[in-house]
Formats: sequence, structure tokens, C-alpha cells
Amino acid sequence: MPHVIVKLWPGKSEQQKRQVADAISKDVMNILNYGEESVSVAIEEVSSKSWAEKVYKPDILDNLEKLYKKPGYTM
Repeated sequence: MPHVIVKLWPGKSEQQKRQVADAISKDVMNILNYGEESVSVAIEEVSSKSWAEKVYKPDILDNLEKLYKKPGYTM
């Protein structure tokens, strides 16, 4: 059951957040052959001041081997 968490800076509209959640859900369902009941998407807003501590270091820098898309790089 895929669960995707999108972490981003505050300031995006509810419509933008819904659109990105819908797009991610559709791609996960189509590519991995899951039904709508199996896919969930969460959006977490993290301030720019907290980004390095709460996102960049623990989720990106400390997990490079798990990243399929690294910041600034096309994979």
C-alpha cells in the first residue's frame, strides 16, 4: 500500500496541494497497478528555516542510497 509524503515549504494553495496529490496518486496507481483504495498522499509543510534540520539532512543527505531523484539532478 504506497503512502507518499511530500514535504514542501509553506505557501502553496490548497488547490495546488490537491493537484499534486492527485497527480502523484494517479501515477502510482498506473505505474504500480494499485487501486485508488491502496494509495495515500500526505503533504507536510516545513519552514525554510527548519528545512535543513527536518528534511535535507535526515531524508536526503542521510539517505542518498534510497533516493531515485536527487535534488538538482535528473535521474
